[in-house]
Amino acid sequence: KPVMEAKKVHAETEQSKALWALLETVADASVSSLVSSNQTGTQKNASAVNKTMTVMEKQGYKVTTETAQTAVQAAYEKSPLTGKDNKKEEAVG
Repeated sequence: KPVMEAKKVHAETEQSKALWALLETVADASVSSLVSSNQTGTQKNASAVNKTMTVMEKQGYKVTTETAQTAVQAAYEKSPLTGKDNKKEEAVG
C-alpha cells in the first residue's frame, strides 16, 4: 500500500506541475496580448487576470482571482514586451 500512496502523490505532483505550466502559459499570452492595448496599466492587469481565469475555466480548471493575479504579475515581470526592465534601469540611472 505505501507504494500505491507514493505513486498517487507523484501523480498529483506531476498534475500540479502541468497545471501551473498551463497557467503560466495562459498568463504570458494574456499579458502579451494586451501590450499594445490602449488601456492603463491597472486596466491591462485586470483584463489579463480576467482572460487568464476565463481561459483556464474553459480548459476545465477553476483558479482563484488571487492565483490568476500572481500568474499575471509573474508574466508581466518576465515579459520583454512590457518595458518593465527598461523602467527599472531608468529608475536606477
